[in-house]
Amino acid sequence: MSTYLPTIKQLQYLVALHEHGHFGRAAEAAFVSQSTLSSGIRELESLLGVTLVERSRRVVRFTPLGNSVVDKAHRLLREAEELSALVQAAGKPLSGELRMSVIPTIAPFLLPRILPRLRRERPQLKLFLREETSIHAIESLHHGRADCVLLALPYATGEVYKATIASDDLLVAFPKDDPRDPPDEVVPAMIDETRLLLLEDGHCLKEHALAACNRPELRASATMIGTSLHTLVQMVDNGLGLTMLPQMAIDAGILNDTDVVARPLKGGKTSREIALVWRPNSPRGDEFRLLAEELRAG
Repeated sequence: MSTYLPTIKQLQYLVALHEHGHFGRAAEAAFVSQSTLSSGIRELESLLGVTLVERSRRVVRFTPLGNSVVDKAHRLLREAEELSALVQAAGKPLSGELRMSVIPTIAPFLLPRILPRLRRERPQLKLFLREETSIHAIESLHHGRADCVLLALPYATGEVYKATIASDDLLVAFPKDDPRDPPDEVVPAMIDETRLLLLEDGHCLKEHALAACNRPELRASATMIGTSLHTLVQMVDNGLGLTMLPQMAIDAGILNDTDVVARPLKGGKTSREIALVWRPNSPRGDEFRLLAEELRAG
């Protein structure tokens, strides 16, 4: 067995460089100077007796072995995080640091209602929030950058445990007085695929909207352009098309001061499941279930 082993800090530097592909940005993300990060990685390479990163003036390229080491480093860092969490979980529930990723179609509508009460009732909880699209939030979870994720299902999450928070209906949003605006429910067949505006790839709401309509041709014809629900609402308000919105956003007032109206969608899968998910081997599972209860009560 080697007398010398890589340190957690060296592995963190390597993972940061792999994620950002640039020494300066990686050092900033790791809260160290560029020279500290660079020397830490060189020490790691010297310790292992291999080259992990090919350096040039403009390009940072990982060797095949370097990529394999990064994969293993992710797992080791996650285990180290979970060891720390195990000790923390033995104390008071919902205390200390907790990193939660939240998707953009939930964060601005649910969190403002919940966070003031959490801060008041759980003052020892240091909740660090990161708003990410579904694809990046799940990646953060499995790479250990997030402890749990608040997102909407169904979505391809990999192996996770979950606690359901709520069911959130999907509605169709039209410009006011649109001649195609029905008085009550919208039948999916009535949706003009050339006018449908949806969020860009990476947002699970796009998939939920397409599934709710149950019209395969919409995937090819709809315009995937919006970066946020607020952007989509403004586009609809300016007569550029129609979109689909969750009830959560409407309840939070996203249509206030607009000439946009929303109608229920008639059919089967017309809602999304709001859930908190975490890694199956996390020692803080009981805490996450408790957090889900807090979110549910909000």
